[in-house]
Amino acid sequence: QVQVVESGGGVVQPGGSLTLSCVVRGIVFSLYNINWYRQAPGKQRELVARIIRSGDTSYADAVKGRFAISRDNTKATVFLQMNSLRPEDTAVYFCNAASSVSTNTYWGQGTQVTVSS
Repeated sequence: QVQVVESGGGVVQPGGSLTLSCVVRGIVFSLYNINWYRQAPGKQRELVARIIRSGDTSYADAVKGRFAISRDNTKATVFLQMNSLRPEDTAVYFCNAASSVSTNTYWGQGTQVTVSS
């Protein structure tokens, strides 16, 4: 059984930082591309950051220079370091594991990030 578990969300003041973690169990982690999405109230889910098997990364324009995604294949974990947070970063953040060799894709339940003074 595949499990995708996010953690690290919370309430932070504007300008603050948070690090989200995503642990994925039950897959061959190194074969998966990992994506972080977010969904704010009343808005569509949007892709925030991606890290592929090779370790190459990409980011949405809204977070470039502020967020950094990394992975530790030995721990089947992906991290999203979020700096200089803004109120518009407030959302539920979801981790998605997408296989690079099949159509398998798995989602976590999400973790809430609230940026507010």
